[in-house]
Amino acid sequence: MSDPENTLVLETTKGRVVVELRPDLAPGHVARVKELVRQKFYDGVVFHRVIDGFMAQTGDPEGTGRGGSGKKLKAEFSKEKHVRGTVSAARAMDPDSADSQFFIVFEDAPWLDGQYSVWGKVTEGMENVDKIKRGEPVIDPDKIVSIKVAADA
Repeated sequence: MSDPENTLVLETTKGRVVVELRPDLAPGHVARVKELVRQKFYDGVVFHRVIDGFMAQTGDPEGTGRGGSGKKLKAEFSKEKHVRGTVSAARAMDPDSADSQFFIVFEDAPWLDGQYSVWGKVTEGMENVDKIKRGEPVIDPDKIVSIKVAADA
């Protein structure tokens, strides 16, 4: 773990997942995610949209894909590639509509490059992400039991 202040530890119903945050790419998104994590916003939130061979999406407290924290974030697009384990902000059509929802890609997804704000990368536990139950919506979904900033653990 290189920087505990920029590392998230997720305990999911499928096991532990460690995410290295990328404030160099998306400082606004990283700051907001850490703020929400420290408020325990994500604890108990389900993976509501999980597409085999593509990604697992979470971060909606309603579990519908339409909810969020109520604070829209300005897009922070970069040249970072969407490769296996990349964590990006989910958004609607408006580039500046990202909020609390995010997704983790299962496989390389080059069509997403430059169009979503990449704010992290799974560094441990990708095998646990791979086990998350699939569906759109997911029936009896897996969830984030808790997330902590490693520096706070």
